Amino acid sequence: MKIRYIILLFTLFTVNVFAQTKDEKIETLKIAYITEKLNLSKTEAQNFWQIYNSFEEKNDAIRDEMRARRKNTDLDALSEAEAKKLLSDMMKSNDERHQLFNKYMADLKSVLPAKKIIILKKTEEEFRRKMLEEYKKRHQNDKK
Repeated sequence: MKIRYIILLFTLFTVNVFAQTKDEKIETLKIAYITEKLNLSKTEAQNFWQIYNSFEEKNDAIRDEMRARRKNTDLDALSEAEAKKLLSDMMKSNDERHQLFNKYMADLKSVLPAKKIIILKKTEEEFRRKMLEEYKKRHQNDKK
């Protein structure tokens, strides 16, 4: 049964890859990787992905907003008062993300056992590491 699921997932993944942008491909790979590692039941998967996607969307929005503010700030023309305001906003943003993470963990605990949540965190780290290694490999090959 598990092999059929993996084959189906791989087939769907292969079809989708050709019609996706680079970011969508990475997201599809991430979903497949997490799904395989967590071995979620149907009910767990349904509830998990709703919580996970909501968290990712909100967390990305907070991070992107702050990143854009820093990027659009002319550091040479920044007054001390403006710098203090920006720093205060950065701290508020960090607090928001921390509160969001705590809510995310509480929500996950309502649908997954603690062990699977720990596996999720480890799986996300592994995926990021693998993507970084792949990125480095491809850029080393480009330089040759």
